[in-house]
Amino acid sequence: MQTDGRRVVAGTDDRKAAPVAPEELRSHQWYGTDGLRSFSHRARTRQLGYLPEEHLGKPVIAVLNTWSDINPCHSHLRDRAQAVKRGVWQAGGFPLEFPVSTLSETFQKPTPMLYRNLLAMETEELLRSYPVDGAVLLGGCDKTTPALLMGAASVDLPTVFVPAGPMLPGHWRNEVLGSGTDMWKYWDDRRAGLIGDCEMGELENGLARSAGHCMTMGTASTLTAAAEALGVTLPGASSIPAVDSGHERMAAASGLRIVELVRQRTKLSHILTADAYEDAVATVLALGGSTNAVIHLIAMAGRSGVKLTLEDFDRIARTVPVLADLRPGGRYLMEDFHFAGGLPGFLSRLTDLLHLDRPTVAHATLREQLSGAAVHNSAVIRERAEPLAEEGGVAVLHGNLCPDGAVIKHIAAEPRLLRHTGPAVVFDDYRELQRTINDPALALTPDHVLVLRNAGPKGGPGMPEYGMLPIPDYLLKQGVRDMVRISDARMSGTSYGACVLHIAPESFVGGPLALVRTGDLITLDVEARLLHLGVDDDELERRRAAWSPPPARYGRGYGALYQDQITQADTGCDFAFLARQGEVPDPYVG
Repeated sequence: MQTDGRRVVAGTDDRKAAPVAPEELRSHQWYGTDGLRSFSHRARTRQLGYLPEEHLGKPVIAVLNTWSDINPCHSHLRDRAQAVKRGVWQAGGFPLEFPVSTLSETFQKPTPMLYRNLLAMETEELLRSYPVDGAVLLGGCDKTTPALLMGAASVDLPTVFVPAGPMLPGHWRNEVLGSGTDMWKYWDDRRAGLIGDCEMGELENGLARSAGHCMTMGTASTLTAAAEALGVTLPGASSIPAVDSGHERMAAASGLRIVELVRQRTKLSHILTADAYEDAVATVLALGGSTNAVIHLIAMAGRSGVKLTLEDFDRIARTVPVLADLRPGGRYLMEDFHFAGGLPGFLSRLTDLLHLDRPTVAHATLREQLSGAAVHNSAVIRERAEPLAEEGGVAVLHGNLCPDGAVIKHIAAEPRLLRHTGPAVVFDDYRELQRTINDPALALTPDHVLVLRNAGPKGGPGMPEYGMLPIPDYLLKQGVRDMVRISDARMSGTSYGACVLHIAPESFVGGPLALVRTGDLITLDVEARLLHLGVDDDELERRRAAWSPPPARYGRGYGALYQDQITQADTGCDFAFLARQGEVPDPYVG
């Protein structure tokens, strides 16, 4: 992992400098000069009902809120924004709440991944164009955490992230449910004829009981844990249940803290260093976290001027054990994790693998932040001597089928499938898969390898979470619950199975996945980090010569911008014009 010098500050610590004076605040350009524009800005602030003494000379804090009526993960964030503002006022700052795009994993189609970069752009341009000195970011549903931090990193103001928090555990009869994970499990049970509509109706009412994101170690919890490991949240913030009173207290404390960070001149680039990203990767892998974190952390690091690669993930994976016994790879849920010690307790068992002398938004060093942290339940957060797995929960694969890489969450797969060779059954898109997967004429067996293509960044479009391909009903009824499945798609962090994902380059742009034919032998060998198509090079060249690219998905609008600028999974699926290096000046205020 390398830095390009654009954002990472080496050998300096502005927090040791004198506190920022009122005339040194960024917002002073808007409010404090003796000119027509500054007069106008003050007059319009009076129009909003504020007294001069409420805001002049004080740090102006943007509170970016991803609340909406259709995002259940964030349905409590209107209240949390008020708590943040309360903290800002108490610390002597001036809070301004800004509504930004809400990316609801549950409802937005074809996938909120299509719009992650749009929220990142909105975050960047909003922070750059308004009179703000620091920011508090409220989010947590899968794509909002990386989007908000990507945008904020590109502006580089003092920043604190407030995670939305996991929902309460689900319940059905005598079962404790994990949203997402148990949805997939019981849906397969229904398809296998083990439960009926009555049971499904009860499950529908018990799966998601409160505000908050998924309470398994899915993508949401993985990314908020990564944010805490990066050092941009208050300690322990990522696991507090969304409806716990401690969550509101954390939000208020974040408001207090951001004002101090502005006064200390602590920019986001002081926190988001190469060492911080290495620790975030180690955290994700030791948690058995979502494969989606691979894409998002690579994109986030790129915005911070840090080069993070698939090889970094695989290198670190070989050095960290999985210590969190959390679904979908384990047994417990996020509330259990929180009361077992949360991320501070978890990281206290990994200190030899972390960069302890780097700063966080709350402490001068991570070492100081973890001082006194403890684990209270070693069944949930394992001892190093009794890991859930000896190596990190995600493996990076290479081979002639994925020359730029692919990933598999092998800790959530049946072990028998981690070294497997079988004949491919190819589906050209997800609709075809849905129409035909249960057709007996396919004669699928547990040894077949299900292949889905045209589901990547451009082909999806947006790389939807199709990667946990459905197993045919007739195999489910025989007791089959896992098969090798490969695609250029992603999958939900709450999903499980022997699913190879993020194949790069994707089939839509002519990657080798586009050349696979039904009956070809495919070999998966996780230990060897291999994904191989058993077709000789001459035959592949003949197939490539016969291949023609599919038509573009969009003729206009944001979709056209997306398909023109989106990069591949191995480089983070950012927009090329946002990922490239270059300076952007602050606006001229006048």
